[in-house]
Amino acid sequence: MQNKLYNILVPVDFTAKNKWAIAKAIEMANNFNCNIHLVHVVFKPVFPFFPIDASRFTPYASHINMQACREKLTRLKAAYKNQLCGEGEIEISLLQGQPQEQLRQYIELYNMDMVVLGLSKFNLLQRIISSISISMLARKTNIPILAVRSGGLVSHFKKIVLPLYNDIPVERIKLATMLARSFRSTVYLVSLRSHLSNGKNIADKTLELVQSVSTIPVQCFLLEGKNLAKSTLDFSKRINADLILGQSIKESRLPGLWNRITNKLLSYASKIPVLTFDKTTEQA
Repeated sequence: MQNKLYNILVPVDFTAKNKWAIAKAIEMANNFNCNIHLVHVVFKPVFPFFPIDASRFTPYASHINMQACREKLTRLKAAYKNQLCGEGEIEISLLQGQPQEQLRQYIELYNMDMVVLGLSKFNLLQRIISSISISMLARKTNIPILAVRSGGLVSHFKKIVLPLYNDIPVERIKLATMLARSFRSTVYLVSLRSHLSNGKNIADKTLELVQSVSTIPVQCFLLEGKNLAKSTLDFSKRINADLILGQSIKESRLPGLWNRITNKLLSYASKIPVLTFDKTTEQA
């Protein structure tokens, strides 16, 4: 992760949830003078959950659909370009194929720094049928995935919560520091009291690292509870946090059998925007 954002990717499917994803991307772009890439991936499986694109069997219909999608992207760019007040630009791209793979290739080819995804109100169905999974995309791309919903469109990130797991979160610290400098934020380091010996040790080392590289305001809290994701979410609600920096690992999943079955990450449960990192990103 760099000390500046240059390119933000927003996958679009022309539904309502794209509006708040683009709005948040524009806010970030205006703060960091970076570019926004609106990318639509055309993919129609032959059968649900069957990863073969039906367009190869209907070339004419596929061509008409591609033209329609290209026109939608052009209109989307025109609708939002005047909201950019910095040096950044809005780029549009139309891809075809399996969405996770196409986005991965695009991210690598054009050096994306962040992905912003909009979440729908009824996100259980989205988690089951969506071709873009937050945890899988974070794993495949090794860049942070910011998930926002309509209720999470705060104007600035003034309070940033950073939950601590088993290692010092180097990359999350870098991003938290960059965002805190730009938005004049306070960073809250949180860990579980039940993991007192290890949690306090990680918290102390993380605090020391943050203070060694920046003068941003930072505070440490030991939380009650047995599940870090739930305790982090409860704490974030109490302090009216604006952003949570989490990971796509087991500890970031909410407790309960149903949540395990449906792979309910913190990002899907929170009305507060959540930036999800992959575990391997922390080892940089």
